[in-house]
Amino acid sequence: MTIDSTADNTIRTEQESETADSDPESAVETARRQLQHAADHLDIDPNIVERLKHPTAVHEVTVPIERDDGTVEVYTGYRAQHDSVRGPHKGGLRFHPDVTRDECVGLGMWMTWKCAVMDLPFGGAKGGIAVDPKDLSAAEKERLTRRFTEGIRSSIGPTKDIPAPDMGTDPQTMAWLMDAYSMQEGETIPGVVTGKPPIVGGSEGREEAPGRSVAIITREVLEYYERDLEETTIAIQGYGSVAANAARRLDEWGATVVAVSDVNGAIYDPTGLDPHAIPSHDEEPEAVMRQDAPETLTNEALLELDVDVLVPAAVGNVLTVENATAVDAEIIVEGANGPTTSGADEIFAERGIPVVPDILANAGGVTVSYFEWLQDINRRSWSLERVNSELETEMVTAWNDVREAYEARDVTWRDAAYIVALSRVANAHEARGLWP
Repeated sequence: MTIDSTADNTIRTEQESETADSDPESAVETARRQLQHAADHLDIDPNIVERLKHPTAVHEVTVPIERDDGTVEVYTGYRAQHDSVRGPHKGGLRFHPDVTRDECVGLGMWMTWKCAVMDLPFGGAKGGIAVDPKDLSAAEKERLTRRFTEGIRSSIGPTKDIPAPDMGTDPQTMAWLMDAYSMQEGETIPGVVTGKPPIVGGSEGREEAPGRSVAIITREVLEYYERDLEETTIAIQGYGSVAANAARRLDEWGATVVAVSDVNGAIYDPTGLDPHAIPSHDEEPEAVMRQDAPETLTNEALLELDVDVLVPAAVGNVLTVENATAVDAEIIVEGANGPTTSGADEIFAERGIPVVPDILANAGGVTVSYFEWLQDINRRSWSLERVNSELETEMVTAWNDVREAYEARDVTWRDAAYIVALSRVANAHEARGLWP
């Protein structure tokens, strides 16, 4: 299979195109537009599509904490629950200054599609607190987590809604959340969250899983386009857990990772970097620019490098109408959530650049979260080898499902993934009906 450099496989109305070019756009706007694009390709009851444009519930709570100096500060927290027709809500919990209600709603919608494209028995959710975690001591972060948990306790649980780590949170945050929930419920309930340390019910391989799945999908898409992985150059924006694990796995498989970055900029070596020698953000914050490299770049310049594969794995909305025409990669695999705006998507489609979407590529995190949930329910842990083997199987199966939709319908990879996901969610809604 070769890449068609002229085909435009998207279907857009004039009004949608004008809206898509209005950057920046919110996560919920992007999610709703992508939902409609997928629905246009399917014979789905429009009433179901209309339902899916809206969350089931959004919980907003006030989170007051006592700072270490004795003062009280008040934060706002959210938990947006999008859809639970296929199972409990599932999604990350982030601590970040820019957390908003609409962001949580949009990211919760993406989680619904991500779970569905992987055929997991979950629906989507997302939550967070509008706070800069760098401004908090460890003790303050613990108090914030525990108070927020109490605020949303009635709406979460192992059969209701299962949070997980996200930006600004980590396994320790999930351990505090589990403990706060369990203490109020009067019993240890590890299944209320995933992404915990293994010592308290977490799964081996969970932290590495999103990056590992990005690497697996990159390998599969290169094979689809009949490209040799060992002759492939890859630029990766970011060097957090997702980016670092993807870079290291692809390097082990023979690809040449030529650029990585952190918040301060990027390093570039056309002959190849050693991802194992570069500390990830978790291992040593902001270490990328302290490494020796022939050339340093801005994060924006990294996105425009002449490479075979570009992996935006840092933050959202980095590929826009302003820079999409300058992107020189032949394939894009999304490692971050929502790195490509709708306007940029149209440009890439017109240019014949395949974009493999986040809801497939980085779905390893929620997939291993599902494995963790199963381990917690059954009180039986899995080995790392089993986790990685099961993840490989699930990712390849999902890739094949999306590939079949892509080939059958002459659409973009994003639309193909949404078609697979939306078909499963819509069929579940059709079977269950509307209560009462």
